[in-house]
Amino acid sequence: MDHPHITAMAMLTAVLPILVMAAPSAVATDRSSNNTDLDALLVFKSQLIDPSRMLASNWTSEVSFCHWVGVSCSRRRQRVTALELPGVPLQGELVPHLGNLSFLHVLNLTYTNLVDSVPDDLGRLPRLVILDLLNNSLSGTIPSAIGNLTRLQTLDLGYNQLHGQIPNELLSLNDLRYLSLRANYLSGLVPNFSATTTPFLSFLNVNNNTLSGCIPNGIGSLPLLRFLWLKYNQLTGQAPSNIFNMSRLELMSLGRNNLNGPIPGNESFKLPMLQQIDFYKNKFTGRIPLGLLACKRLEILNIPGNLFVDVVPSWLAQLPQLTGISIVGNFLVGPIPGVLSNLSNLQNLDISFANLSGQIPVELGAMRQLTYLHLASNELTGSFPASLGNLSRLNYLNIESNQLNGPVPSTLGNARSLQCLRIRSNNFGGNLDFLESLGNCRELQFLIISFNPFTSGSLNPNHVANLSTKLLGIEAVDNNIIGSLPATLSNLSALYFVSLENNQLSNAIPESLAMLENLNVLALSMNSMSGPILTKLGMLRGLVSLVLNNNKFSGSIPNGIDNLTMLQILDLSYNNLSSTIPTNLFHLENIITLYLSDNFFSGALPSDLR
Repeated sequence: MDHPHITAMAMLTAVLPILVMAAPSAVATDRSSNNTDLDALLVFKSQLIDPSRMLASNWTSEVSFCHWVGVSCSRRRQRVTALELPGVPLQGELVPHLGNLSFLHVLNLTYTNLVDSVPDDLGRLPRLVILDLLNNSLSGTIPSAIGNLTRLQTLDLGYNQLHGQIPNELLSLNDLRYLSLRANYLSGLVPNFSATTTPFLSFLNVNNNTLSGCIPNGIGSLPLLRFLWLKYNQLTGQAPSNIFNMSRLELMSLGRNNLNGPIPGNESFKLPMLQQIDFYKNKFTGRIPLGLLACKRLEILNIPGNLFVDVVPSWLAQLPQLTGISIVGNFLVGPIPGVLSNLSNLQNLDISFANLSGQIPVELGAMRQLTYLHLASNELTGSFPASLGNLSRLNYLNIESNQLNGPVPSTLGNARSLQCLRIRSNNFGGNLDFLESLGNCRELQFLIISFNPFTSGSLNPNHVANLSTKLLGIEAVDNNIIGSLPATLSNLSALYFVSLENNQLSNAIPESLAMLENLNVLALSMNSMSGPILTKLGMLRGLVSLVLNNNKFSGSIPNGIDNLTMLQILDLSYNNLSSTIPTNLFHLENIITLYLSDNFFSGALPSDLR
């Protein structure tokens, strides 16, 4: 007959001696393991410069390594489970000894100025879940031993100097969720990540490398993929049709490759979660994919620089979440659909270099969120819509190189957030009174109005004086501008360049322009200006280009010209300048182009001129 109580006691008596005897061995093992971790950390520290002395003040024998900054340990065994020092300027190497941290789950050394290679020994960390070495200066190749890290979920080696191929051993990382190798010098093929090899992969970024070959078919089978970044590589061939049929994909970035061929039709194009698509600078053909119409979450459509042949699709107006549209440089025909004004969230609209015709729809003035409107280099006709002045958030407006005509509307001054206005190379006429309204645009930095036949207009000094003090550049070439150059230009103290060539300006350059200490370019050629060149020219010490040819300037070249040490281009040809040429003019350190012909200079050239 069994006696449970006695049996339990007997069992306890039998087990206790074993536990008691085993305990010293277990303690010794733990101590040995702890010493292994300690040694690995100390060797790592010894290879670092540690300019901030963060480790020097904390990684000491007076403190248990489990309490060192950036180190975490398990409670029971006191083994290192995490080494995290993101953003600490360590300046050193990854030592192989880190491979001895056998309980390590997390290694995060992003932005720590690490150099040299990634040690193969990191492949001996069987419990590693996160390996994040983003933004260092690591070189060499990606160790194939990383493929041994079967528990790894996050691998980020982006923004380093790694080269060679992406090892196919990464296909063994069956638990991988996040892979980023962007901004390195990696070459060769993209491994065939698939539902079989990496079924949990949701983020794949290999942007900015020199990867070649085709996009692997397996990528389209990844059931959980949400973000696909393949931009800025040398990928070729057609994109596999299955990547356009992924139920969870939110972002597809294929830009700046050499991909070609058509995009699958409506039946095979199913990306219900898609928010951003980028085909920039490839060779995709056919029509703009109609399947996008079903992508009701789409926010960014970026497909410039391809070979699409189409009209601007009016169905884009049925994608209510769109904030950005760029279809630049395709073979588009026809007008801009006014119905695009229904896109109440749209901020960026770029349909430049696209052969569009017709008028700019007045309805675009209803797009109150619009900040960027680029319609340049088309064949647009008609007038400048006054309604564009309603775009109170607009900061960039470019309608240059079209066939627009009529006056520039004064309502433009209501677009008070405007920073850049480019209307050059059209047929705009009328006067320059719209400059008065631009005085309301206090953020204006660039005013480009060249090559328009304004029928009458001098530059009103008051209008010029009231322009934004943030103005960096004025370009008004070949605009039939008459009268004097306003002295009030000197109020615009931030001016970087002024180009008023090929007009009908007369009289002298105002001496006040010498106050524009930030001026780099002053171009006034092919006018009828006269009088002396600025006597205080030497005050413009940042001047890089001074182009005054084909005027009627007289007198001598100002003595202060030797102060212009940054000057690279000087053209004073075809004027009435006289006296001798200053010797120091030929010794300006950075001068590249010097034209002085067709004047009335006297004296000899310097004997050392070569």
